[in-house]
Amino acid sequence: MAMYHMANDSGLFKPTEQLRAEGCERKSKSWIFSCDHRRYVPLYEGKFIWHYDHRFSSYHNLGKVKGRGGRGLPPVTFEEYADANFDPQPRYCVDETLVENRLATVTDWPHKWLIGWRDVASAKLERTFVTAVIPRFAVGDKLPLYFPAVETRLIAALLSNLSSIVFDYFVRQKMAGTSLKQHYLKQFPVLPPSAFSEDDISFIVPRVLELTYTSHSVAPFARDLGYDGPPFRWDEDTRAQLRAQLDGRIALLYGLTRDELRYILDPADVMGSDYPSETFRVLQKNEIAKYGEYRTARLVLAAYDRLVSEGMRPRTEGYR
Repeated sequence: MAMYHMANDSGLFKPTEQLRAEGCERKSKSWIFSCDHRRYVPLYEGKFIWHYDHRFSSYHNLGKVKGRGGRGLPPVTFEEYADANFDPQPRYCVDETLVENRLATVTDWPHKWLIGWRDVASAKLERTFVTAVIPRFAVGDKLPLYFPAVETRLIAALLSNLSSIVFDYFVRQKMAGTSLKQHYLKQFPVLPPSAFSEDDISFIVPRVLELTYTSHSVAPFARDLGYDGPPFRWDEDTRAQLRAQLDGRIALLYGLTRDELRYILDPADVMGSDYPSETFRVLQKNEIAKYGEYRTARLVLAAYDRLVSEGMRPRTEGYR
């Protein structure tokens, strides 16, 4: 579903500055406001999320710090990521009762969290398909929601599938333009629940949990996975390793050989430096500039090789 249209439903949105001016009080360090016996929850936007990250950008430094590439919302800093109480400052909030009523019109979703993807996307950017778990708040139409009718462990497996670099490659073959609507999602080759064995689930769930549960606002997701501990510390190197391990596992579940995975990561690595095709040029360029190497390719292939050395083989038959 698209919960709130940013133009048509704008009359329901309350700017955070207006809520403060009306004497509303913030609940603890969250961006939930209490006022006139009502609760106002943040309106989440697509630009707030990245892979396994519901705190990708925020309005709190708008006009003070440049966004990525000098445009867009300012990025969240490492110090902010390290604070488990930090969440993005929204531009608007919405009456929580209205949010719950709107959710109830389309689903009986039992969880105190939501999951959605970025509508604004392109096959020419660093990554194309971006999805994340978010708090159960209001959500704009540029962050469509989906409601998997399976247990939470399988939702975590689905999240690892949709966040993988292999799936991103598939999306790039299909998508045109800059709007990733629902009809696209229904056509992508997504692994069914039957693809994931108990061994796969045991491998995937703790990694998805650690990547996702980095602030208190998504604690309900952790609780639904059976984890009662505190949020995990944000560490860039650890997160890169965990994501690569998931990418390697998903590649094997799709039945990819090592050379096929190498091609997805960088066709020139398989076909030769003069090969004209590209897959993740922007990602590769950015990582070489930042790390001096195409780090994702190295980590994903190493993770794939480790799984093969431990006895896992590419899936050779189809799924029901």
